This record gives sequence, C-alpha cells and structure tokens, in this order.
Amino acid sequence: MSFTRNRKLRAMLPAFALAFNSCAALQPPSATGPRNEPVYPVLFKEDIHRRDAVITAINKLLPQPSDSPTKDFELQPITATIERLPPSAGSVLYLPKLGTAAVMNEEETRESLRRFIKESQELIGADPAKLSLVERLDQPDGTKVANYEQRPFRYPIRGNYGKLQIRFTTDRRIVNLTSTCVPDADRIQTALAAVVIHFKAEDAVKQLSESDIMYTDARGSKLSFRPTTAGQITPREMVTYVLPSQTQPDALEFHVAWELELTNSPVKMVYVDAFNGQVIAAE
Repeated sequence: MSFTRNRKLRAMLPAFALAFNSCAALQPPSATGPRNEPVYPVLFKEDIHRRDAVITAINKLLPQPSDSPTKDFELQPITATIERLPPSAGSVLYLPKLGTAAVMNEEETRESLRRFIKESQELIGADPAKLSLVERLDQPDGTKVANYEQRPFRYPIRGNYGKLQIRFTTDRRIVNLTSTCVPDADRIQTALAAVVIHFKAEDAVKQLSESDIMYTDARGSKLSFRPTTAGQITPREMVTYVLPSQTQPDALEFHVAWELELTNSPVKMVYVDAFNGQVIAAE
C-alpha cells in the first residue's frame, strides 16, 4: 500500500508543478500588487537607469572621462536628454572630419552631422533613422545650426518635444547641443496605436465652438475666449501631443489629438484630445 501511494504521489507531482507555475504567472509583478495606472494618456516616466546610461554616453564623448559629467552637462528633466553643453565643451567636442579640405563642404557637413548623431544617440534620445534634418542655417556670428525633427510616431509630434539642434563652427567645434527628443519611442507608439479614437474632426470643431478655451497670454495671465462661429475653426491633422503630466511630476503624457487652426482669435492653434474630447493645449 505504501509503495502504491508513493507511486501515485510521484505521478501527481508534474500536475502540481504545472498548477503552481500557472498561478505564479498570474501573480502581481511586485509585493505591493499591480500598479493602478491609467491606460490613457500614455505615460513616459523618469528612469534612473536611463540617466546612468546618458552619463556613460557623455563620458564616451569626452577626451578625458569625468567622475561626474552631469555637473557641467545639463540634462532635460524626465527624458534625461541633453539640454545644453557647458561653455568648456566647445573646446573638446568636434564633428567627425570628412574630406581633405580645411573646411568641409555642405554635403560633407551633413554626413558628418549624421555620424555624430549616430555616435551620440543615447545622449540625444532618438533613433537616428527617425530624425529628419529640417533646417541648416548659417548664423551672423559665424556659427552654423542644424535643426532636426524626431518622427517616430504615426502622427507628428506637437508640444515642446521631438526637436534636436546642433550648433557648431566651421572648424567642426560643437558649440551647443540641445535635444527634446523622446526616448523609447517605439514602446510609446505601440501603446498609442491601441488608443480608440472617439472624436472625429467635426466633433472636435463642435466641441470648440461650444466651449470656453483657456489660454495663457504673453504676460502669463490666464484668460479664456469662445470662438464666435465654427467657421473660425479649421481642422488640420491628427497629431501626437506631448506635455508634462498634470498628476505625476516625473512623467510626460502622450495624447492623440486633433490640431485645429483658429482665425481672428487670441491663439493660433488648439489641440483637442481625440480620445475624450478635452482641450489639452492652446498656442
């Protein structure tokens, strides 16, 4: 009887193990249980691991590694992309040299910029393949400026994000580097693709024509107005609007929104969330 009982128990062990593993897979990811975060808007949170990776990237750019490079290099809040270079960086950071002439021509300059971006993508926070050069300017002071837009999403970015500017001199010295690009953009796009659009363009126009629009004037005063007719409002396109979270100071919010152009009004553009119809920005 004992032998039979033991043999039955051994036969049942795989089933117990399978049941235990199945239950374990259903357990919350932490001891405190699942986080009760909203599905929308999509959030990007500050990450200490990303900040550490950026510090490593800065050290790779410097001729002499620093124990604390972020004391001089200013980083953007939340995204930890480069905000500006310290004045001293102008003597140590250079674009790659191309060609045999003392000064690179325009084609060589653009290729040199492309290579620098590839080498510095951790610091910039964007996939180089999803950055587009939109403007190359020669400034009165002799410096040169290259402006890029990040285009990682189905809809173009609006708000104060998704831009890269590189300022440099004819001898390839990088005078300043500023990035408001969004890291981890593929993950965000995957989440945005699942958002159900409830408001059409005509719904957004109707929403604006029936609501007071809040805005901030040049003096910083909070004001409001209401369009007198729907004819003042022209839908342009759907966009990805990025703004600091209203509820979480260490996060950015990503909204799918309608961009609406206004005429004869205190603001030029208003953005209406395509998911819930809320006015999220007026510019």
